[in-house]
Amino acid sequence: LDRCQWFPVTLARRKFMRELVHIQAGRCGNAIGSKFWETIADEHGIDQTGQYHGSNDLQLDRIDVYFTEASGGRYVPRSVLVDLEPSTVDAVRAGPFGQLFRPDNCIVGHSGAGNNWARGHYTDGADMLEPVLDVIRKEAEGCDSLQGFQICHSLGGGTGSGMGTLLINQVRELFADRIIETFSVFPSPKVSDTVVEPYNAVLSMQQLVHFADECFMLDNEALYDISFRTLKLMTPSYGDLNHLVSLVMGGVTACLRFPGQLNCGLRKLYVNLVPFPRLHFFMTGFAPLTSLGMQQYRTLNVAELSAQMFDARNMMCAADPRHGRYLTAAALFRGRLSTQEIDEQMVQIQNKNSKYFAEWIPHNIKTSVCDIAPRGLKMAVAFAGNSTAIQEMLHRVNDQFHSMFVRRAFVHWYTREGMDEMEFTEAEACLADLISEYQQYQEAEIEEEEELLDESEIVDKGQMWKPDAFGAAK
Repeated sequence: LDRCQWFPVTLARRKFMRELVHIQAGRCGNAIGSKFWETIADEHGIDQTGQYHGSNDLQLDRIDVYFTEASGGRYVPRSVLVDLEPSTVDAVRAGPFGQLFRPDNCIVGHSGAGNNWARGHYTDGADMLEPVLDVIRKEAEGCDSLQGFQICHSLGGGTGSGMGTLLINQVRELFADRIIETFSVFPSPKVSDTVVEPYNAVLSMQQLVHFADECFMLDNEALYDISFRTLKLMTPSYGDLNHLVSLVMGGVTACLRFPGQLNCGLRKLYVNLVPFPRLHFFMTGFAPLTSLGMQQYRTLNVAELSAQMFDARNMMCAADPRHGRYLTAAALFRGRLSTQEIDEQMVQIQNKNSKYFAEWIPHNIKTSVCDIAPRGLKMAVAFAGNSTAIQEMLHRVNDQFHSMFVRRAFVHWYTREGMDEMEFTEAEACLADLISEYQQYQEAEIEEEEELLDESEIVDKGQMWKPDAFGAAK
């Protein structure tokens, strides 16, 4: 009898698990990913050895989203760590949370990509592809209801851009019906540590346009500005920047991991944020962001969170939303909040700033509320905005790409790895098309709707044929 009572409860619990497989590629991807796992482990009460030491049953209720339970009550991240040189992954494994990761899931090469997209995508990366895909398949097959894949990488280096996009391509072929979301670090406007960043970024963007579903764009310079101006950190470290990114990453999946009044999974985000298939590149933000000295002088409420969330200074990528229009946006709230108050604030923001929202998509802010706030906060919100202003970032890197490619500078390093010059031309054209598509919808007005309807009406012998409520022609 005890067994019969236990069995359906277990089935019911397992039925609602929507797991994610996390992949981190390259030096930047592994640095962001390791900080993310520290944040997630802390929220779920998992210590550095994988043991649970939390105080709330809700921490374990949906822990399967990111963790697999191993023997002895140990929780292991469902994560794959990839790099073409061993130093970064070795540093992660030697760090405070290094014991969390399964050693078999750390796959490294020894040659390095040398900041060359072609080496990561075609030669060294392709040679290492099969063992990485085996680990990804194994993790995916261990899931009850796989929601999708989460990938951390940069677009400026060699491994994160070249091999990262190769993995996205292959995962799309293997799991065509699952969501692929990326947290992609874009080249900064002023600060650059790699000369060939524009080549790597443009070649990667072509892959992301075709194979990724949701791309959350990040930028080191914007993160530095937030840390310096808003958080008042005089010498921000990469750890500080990665912590900001991990807050957004945790906020995006909070509704999968904890109960809430309005749930929002990756597929709901995809459906509500992507009005056109190619336009899936989001500006990201997080609130509250307040320096330690200012916290006692500020009131934390929904109005304050909403105002800071849409503040251009808090965007984590180098694009100003005031230079474009929001096609769609998502506000992912966390904490014990009133949904009515949230709805009122969203309407108020749209009414006050109507010129910054596409008027032909009414009610274009998706909201969700997760009851559990991040550690140390009473309430918080993660933000993702599909704004046409992101073309600023794309335009800048496309111009840099063109100025080098027109003189064929550095191209020989790529052709030596088996690339054709035509691939550069195609990637440049793809990015130019994406920019023009964003510009087209930025300039679109609601008056154009009548013209579009006129073109789509069916005319037969001078009569207008339109379907009635039951689908039949009148």
